Amino acid sequence: MPLKNKSKLGLFVLGFSLLFIGFIAGKKANEISPAMISGAESLIGMEFSPAEKDSMIQNLTNQRNGFERMRDQKLENATAPALYFNPLPHGFIPDQVQKPHGWGLSKDLQLPADDTDIAFLPVSDLAVLIQNKKISSERLTKIYLERIKNYSDTLQCLITLLENEAIASAKAMDAEIAQGKYRGPLHGIPYGIKDLLAVKDTKSTWGAMPYKDQVIDETATVVEKLQDAGAVLVGKFTLGALAMGDVWYGGVTKNPWNLKQGSSGSSAGSASAVSAGLVPFAIGTETLGSIVSPSTRNGVTGLRPTFGRVSRHGAMALSWSMDKLGPISRSALDNGIVLSIINGLDTKDKSTIAAALNYDASKSIKELKIGYFPGLFEGEGLENDRKVLEDLKNLGLTLHPLELTTSMPIASLRFILVAEAAAAFDDLTRSNSDELLVAQHKNAWPNIFRSARFIPAVEYIQANRHRSILIEEIHSLFQEFDVIISPSFGGNQLLITNLTGHPALCLPNGFTENGSPTSITFLANLFEEEKLIMLGRAYQDHTDWQKKRPPLFDK
Repeated sequence: MPLKNKSKLGLFVLGFSLLFIGFIAGKKANEISPAMISGAESLIGMEFSPAEKDSMIQNLTNQRNGFERMRDQKLENATAPALYFNPLPHGFIPDQVQKPHGWGLSKDLQLPADDTDIAFLPVSDLAVLIQNKKISSERLTKIYLERIKNYSDTLQCLITLLENEAIASAKAMDAEIAQGKYRGPLHGIPYGIKDLLAVKDTKSTWGAMPYKDQVIDETATVVEKLQDAGAVLVGKFTLGALAMGDVWYGGVTKNPWNLKQGSSGSSAGSASAVSAGLVPFAIGTETLGSIVSPSTRNGVTGLRPTFGRVSRHGAMALSWSMDKLGPISRSALDNGIVLSIINGLDTKDKSTIAAALNYDASKSIKELKIGYFPGLFEGEGLENDRKVLEDLKNLGLTLHPLELTTSMPIASLRFILVAEAAAAFDDLTRSNSDELLVAQHKNAWPNIFRSARFIPAVEYIQANRHRSILIEEIHSLFQEFDVIISPSFGGNQLLITNLTGHPALCLPNGFTENGSPTSITFLANLFEEEKLIMLGRAYQDHTDWQKKRPPLFDK
């Protein structure tokens, strides 16, 4: 059975659509024949003899009947496969010993007189002000609620405002402070979440018309953890429908720096709201760039944690082996503080891995061995990225060049995400409810889900075997380096590190000539986010890009 690269679209459509059209339309397919197999084999790049085709007919018929029987049993989006992705290379065990956090916060700060100045303060400053009783959680929460009510329509970034619940929570946090109880740096700090996280008694729309009135009777683990830490949930923000882009059923979420431009996605509302000072931090998710891309577009700081560090229980599933939850905020330090709360093993999410997060502000960045991919910094439009290298050298750091090389067919592995996403929304496709989604172009979910029906199970498994080798190869890079610097969208590093589960910190590093924010990405080994926070904090202390405010919202 020689492998052949056949690419005639007519054969693809004729063969496999005849074989599987009954699957998608929900109708019984025609009797399977050798002629149908002849067309179908072109789609998978294989060729079988007439005798082999004849022998397959009964097996294919049995398989199709089995598929139809399975479809009689409804599967919820939250039901994960029995196969769980583990990003750990051979012999690698994350640090399990959790030490006290050493955030190195200011001892005392003065409260700004202007509410706008307060709204744009980082979590690290707000925490000190609340602990020292220079501002109440109730007042702070009302500042953000007022800004949300003033600006969220302009930005099209809000799905659900939780005003009454937020004020009640803030008052409770103030009462605890008055009684001498302090839960930590998130005590009384308002925040928002991407609306693919469930909160009991609120809608979880996933940004998509078919789910716009959906209520899930549970609360996501990350929200419960933030609540236990004293954080105050003020709203649920938009996402591109089913976690892609910035187009949702209510419009297009806007970039506060340029209202003619979408905020990118899929954590569109979370990044837009933080950028415009509607909340000091928000929770986003990333499968393939959904924290990095909107953080870049909106000029904020996003942290994509290691796969398995943060529970996804209560979150919409897109790709069970690639989805990750993380914070978007004003600074690397803020993201570290939030990550320390949402981090941890969760019995409700079998993909979580126990690991410590030991950040210590007293440690010197001189202890870090830092690498960079010089080939990715070459070319036009990368001046801000090259300036980051200069800034780090000015901090007394030595940067070591290295190559981002792998023997794996990286671009080919992207269909792992597509196959899992199509499975996650199988019912949407088969019921034709995908027609309700706003985006219907060739690169939108409906067409992607339909096309994914033709990915062979064998090739999906083969891709994950290649992925196992990729994990080992990328892990070897981090045996020599603590942090590696890369342009955020340089080469194929974004796809590689999302496939391998490595953490990434995306930081603003300037603006283009037309005033659009740009970003740089710091990468670290699995479960070593504290090194990203160390270097990110040092870089942001040395520069001030994270302090820039969109002029239209600086009032």
